[in-house]
Order: sequence, then C-alpha cells, then structure tokens
Amino acid sequence: MGFDFQHLVELIPDINTAFMQTIYMIMISLAIAIVIGLPVGILLFVTDKGLFLQNRMIQVTMGFLVNLIRSIPFIILLVALIPLTNFIVGSTIGPTAASVSLSVAAIPFFARIVETALREIDKGVIEAAIAAGATPTMIIKDVLLLEARSGIISGITLTLISLIGFSAMAGTVGGGGIGDLAIRFGYYRYDNTIMIATVVILIILVQVIQLLGDFVAKVVDKRR
Repeated sequence: MGFDFQHLVELIPDINTAFMQTIYMIMISLAIAIVIGLPVGILLFVTDKGLFLQNRMIQVTMGFLVNLIRSIPFIILLVALIPLTNFIVGSTIGPTAASVSLSVAAIPFFARIVETALREIDKGVIEAAIAAGATPTMIIKDVLLLEARSGIISGITLTLISLIGFSAMAGTVGGGGIGDLAIRFGYYRYDNTIMIATVVILIILVQVIQLLGDFVAKVVDKRR
C-alpha cells in the first residue's frame, strides 16, 4: 500500500491520540529526570577529587550506578523493569507505565550531561567563590548552576529528543504513543500511510524541540 491521503485523514484521531500520549510520556519522564538527575549530576561533580565536597566513596558509587543503568540497552531495560512498573502504577501497558522505564533511562543520561556541563566551568570561578567564603550551597546555587545554565538547557533538549526515540521503542511493549501507532498500523498491517505520517511527525517534533532548545540556550548564555 502506498501513501493514501484519504486514509491519512481517517486516521487523524488516532494520530492525535498517539501524539498526545507521546507528549505525556516524555514530559513526565523529563520532569523526573530533571528533579533526580540534576542533583545526581551535581553530586558527581562536587564530590570529585579536588572539589569542595570531595568524597571518593560517593563519587565512585554514584558513578557506578549511573554507568550501570546507561550500559543497559533501553529495550532490555524496558522489559527488565516490568515488575517495578507494575508495582508503581499497577499496569505494564499504556503511556503512564512506559513513563517509569523512560524516567529510569533518562535520569542517568541527564545526570551525566549535567556533570559534563559543570566540568566546563572555569575552576578559577569556583576557587574565587570559595575564597570569598561562599558555602557549598551558595556555590552550587549561585555559581555552578548559574555558570552552567546554557549547557544544562542544551542537556535538557538532548534528553528530550532522546526520550522521543525511547518512547517510540516503548510502543513495542504497548507503551502507546507514536511508536505504538507506527508498529501496530505501519509494521504489522503494512500501512505505509501511517508509517510515513509517524516518521514525519517525529522529524518535525525533534526539529522544533532542537530549535527551541538552541534558542533558549543562546539567550541564557552569558558568553554572548
């Protein structure tokens, strides 16, 4: 079957539902990734050797856990977390259930991005804050987060785009969203119309997010 515009019009309600499910999944997962991944990324940085909260035990342990989760391919993580997903949300299918696996995958990913953004800060700025008598909380809040805000926003954009890709994979286990629609209609029913439509939607979504993310990152970049 080739591309059929009339068929596409008939599928608009399904596409609209799938699109909203995708947005729902990635927004929940992004919010959780920021809430947990941001402090984890900060801890990975400030507990490193030579920094003001140096703690080898915490740094190595957190680094190991982050690397452990990141080393598992998402499709395997998705299946492995089914018992946890069922325990948390009482179901293993649907966008809410998929959000659990997406969040678990996104947290270490975002944490490493935050850590990398913080490592780009000039060490002299941190040393100056310490010399001025700033407390660790003040340094984190008024120096680290402020100096790295552009990199962190770029990291949020990157995480969001990665979540879109992960959410499409979640469709393979009934997670809902655009990926689920593409698999059920495009793959199992050989429906090229829905396959092309879903690919175009994902491309446009990623482009819009990237453009907005780049714009905001440039606006807050103090080096401009």
